Amino acid sequence: MVCLAPAWPNPLLFPVYTTVMTCQAMNRHSPDMETPARPRATILVVEDDADIARLLHTYLTSRGFHVHVATRGREALEVCRAMLPDLVLLDVRLPDISGYEVGMALRAAPETQNIPIVVLTAFSEREHRLTAHNQVRADYLLDKPFDIEELYLVIRNQIDQGRRRGHYHPVTNLPTGELVNARLRDLLVTDGWTLALLRIAGFEHFTQRYGVVVGEDVLKFTALLLCDAVRQYDGCGAFVGQMVVGPYFVLISPPPAIPAIIADLTRRFDADIRLHYGYRDLREGRFPQMLLAVATIGPEDGPFSDIRELTEAAERRLIATATSDQGPSSNPHSRNTSSQ
Repeated sequence: MVCLAPAWPNPLLFPVYTTVMTCQAMNRHSPDMETPARPRATILVVEDDADIARLLHTYLTSRGFHVHVATRGREALEVCRAMLPDLVLLDVRLPDISGYEVGMALRAAPETQNIPIVVLTAFSEREHRLTAHNQVRADYLLDKPFDIEELYLVIRNQIDQGRRRGHYHPVTNLPTGELVNARLRDLLVTDGWTLALLRIAGFEHFTQRYGVVVGEDVLKFTALLLCDAVRQYDGCGAFVGQMVVGPYFVLISPPPAIPAIIADLTRRFDADIRLHYGYRDLREGRFPQMLLAVATIGPEDGPFSDIRELTEAAERRLIATATSDQGPSSNPHSRNTSSQ
């Protein structure tokens, strides 16, 4: 993990299916199973069997997780677009599209490609297992029928592993740390890319007023907006990540997509960020509204010998937009210091 703090006070770190399940069994907790991977982690259960879905929802909720249930594959994809789960528990046999298709779609989208997937299957044939591992890139495969407590341990360990590696941001679940560093290293030896560094200007002032929890809601809101803008305007495999510390995001994309993504993102951010403020504060104009400061650089701004030089160049561009912190801009493009 790389710590970069050349200019700002805040450092930038780019860094059961069981045949029969009783209430007694559901309450049989071993001493080493008392705490979920992190408080209130979110699990998406994709299961069309109502009894199994209800059982999993009840049990996992009792273990401290937020649980969402989708009974169809397309519904599961819509849920993932609306909120990023910490783990997907995926049945293979679904009524509309297969669990394999759901898994491959999740791996293909930048905002969901790193979410752990645990596949549940009644198929024991070798070809099905190879599909789960090769095409879906499942993190774990469990055969039906399975033991509910074993399933809990698999879920807990999969989420823990991702957090320990520092690969995913604990609030937004976007790639962070070494995953971001690895993508930045790729830029050093390739052409045809644009790196956009984004900062929520006024975020620190906002959290002082409303608190850390509400601030986390703003981070989640921004992450979802960014991923949705990428999905609409870019079909070339853009990468979206987040810095470990602070309200900073990174977007890597082929150059033609960047202007449309940034324009849409800043427009929607300006329109909807007001929903996070108190009505009286908005009415009386007590606080300047947060906005997105954006800086972009490309290979023409190099060469860059390492990722530190690359990120410092982006930071210098972003610092040039610091005057935007004084208040919202009526023109989103005025906050964007382009590489052009």
